Amino acid sequence: MAVVEELIRTENNETLSFGNYKLAAKSKLDNYEFGGDLYKVKTFKEITKLERNGMFVYESVPGTAVSGLHVTDSGIEFQVEGPEDAQITLELEEQAEYQVTVGGVSAGNMKTNLGGKLSLSVELNEDAPVAVQIEKA
Repeated sequence: MAVVEELIRTENNETLSFGNYKLAAKSKLDNYEFGGDLYKVKTFKEITKLERNGMFVYESVPGTAVSGLHVTDSGIEFQVEGPEDAQITLELEEQAEYQVTVGGVSAGNMKTNLGGKLSLSVELNEDAPVAVQIEKA
């Protein structure tokens, strides 16, 4: 996997890939249509953020590249890559408990807050994507 030069794209398996942590200046792409929804991505070396229909979906600090983003009613899964460890925040169901797996290893159960946010840290090395799976417990 590598950075997404076009900032966001649809993959052949009907998932989304987005983010370019190698950009020195903020770049964004708005009104990207996928699955009947409109997406907006903002990305550069310091942050990567994805919104769907004006609502928060994903944010990482520092910036990352995400591939194979697949959102379901029961969770979310994707692969993430970046030059250094990242703090990732996701929007899920409010006050729900999720089983979190990072790099094939269980990180245990985590509960979202009142706003539905779930934050996790992911250890990253450039050019080595890490799989993240979050399923409702």
